[in-house]
Order: sequence, then C-alpha cells, then structure tokens
Amino acid sequence: MSEYHYDRFTAGAYNLDSYVGPELGSKAPNGPVTTTDGDLRELLDFEGRFLVLELGSITCPLFQSRRKGMAALAKQNPDVSFAILYVREAHPGADIGQPRDTSEKHANAHRLLTEDAELRPILIDDIEGNAHQAYGSFPNSVFIINRQGCVVYLSDWNNANATAKALARLKAGKSAGGEGLFLPAKPPLAVHTLKRAGGSALKDFLKDLPHLIWKNLIRRNLRVLTGARRSISPDHIC
Repeated sequence: MSEYHYDRFTAGAYNLDSYVGPELGSKAPNGPVTTTDGDLRELLDFEGRFLVLELGSITCPLFQSRRKGMAALAKQNPDVSFAILYVREAHPGADIGQPRDTSEKHANAHRLLTEDAELRPILIDDIEGNAHQAYGSFPNSVFIINRQGCVVYLSDWNNANATAKALARLKAGKSAGGEGLFLPAKPPLAVHTLKRAGGSALKDFLKDLPHLIWKNLIRRNLRVLTGARRSISPDHIC
C-alpha cells in the first residue's frame, strides 16, 4: 500500500501541525467524484445557496460522532446543499480495511449509506485520494462554499455546532467567524466504530491517543482560541 493508503493508523499519517488545504477566501478545489449510484459528477456541482462539504469515512469516530448534528443541520436548511466527500479510511481494520481499488472504496461508502442510514449525498473520491489531498487530507474537515465556488468557512476538524453557527451567519449576510473547537468523540461511540473496523484498529488508536490529545484537544484548540481570523463575506468572489 502507498503511504496515503495506510493499512494501520498512526498519528504520523497526518500532519497535525500544519493544515495544507484550501485557505479561507480561496477557490474551492473541484474535480470528478462518483455518487453511490455510480454516476460521475463534479464535486462542486450543487444547487443550494451554499455547499456544506464534510470529509469522512465509516471508520472515523469523529465523523461518526458529527453525523447526528450534521443531519439535523441539513434538515433545518433545505435551501443549502450538503454532501459528504468519502475519503480514505481513517482507522482501517480487518473487517473494514483500507480500500485497495475503486470497488472496495465504493463498498465502504455504500455501508455508510445502507447500514448507517446516511441521508446526505455521499460523493466518493477516487482511489488515489486526489480530492481528499486537495482539501488538506484531514479525516473530518468541513468547508462551506458559496455559489462563486469560494471557501467562506472552513475548519480542519468539524464541530457541528460551530458549523451551524457559521452557516447561520453566512445566510444572514455576515462573515462566518472562526473555526470550531476540536471536540473528541464520546468514548462509547469511538470504541464501537473502531471495533467495527476490526483487527488492530482500536489498539492502533489507543497507542497514539496521548499524541492526539496533545496535538488536537490542547495545542490546536489553544491556536483557535487565541488566533485571528479573516473576515470573508458570504458572496466573496475569489
């Protein structure tokens, strides 16, 4: 497997010190993705006032912990488009492994649709992870993109409450404000997600947990609390 398609999770698979995705106010990356029906489409082909694009995979405890809040947000905002960009498995295991080809990646995405009853459109990245890497390669980032294709809100880690507040501000004609704080998944849900992946997924996660706590819960949140943020209008042209 390539470095991108790791078979076992380690914190070193992610550059948690530096976000390298699209910046606030920049053009959102576009490109071909596949729907769960097998249709090819462009990632930024949406009809709503904004597109709320969340990155995720079935083995990501953070993504799984955000789904309920994001589903409620989508229901409350029928004039906004929502979509999931299905990326590599965050915590592959013996039962849900890192896809080795397109069919395996589609099979994992279909499990999110059929077993977990996900209602938002699922857009499946290619096997090389081109869209995922263009959007920074984090496992559960979120972006709000306007009709001009510009990123008007982003958070390297999704926080559903913060995303809801940002969307409300944008719809009211205001700047979205800063990123949400990193919130860990509740332990029962995290354990369930990792055990579902099977094999060493839970063990691999626990091994690097202290490192993840320091990088995300402490250092990253301190950066968000003390850092400045650009003010971008909802109708920004990039």
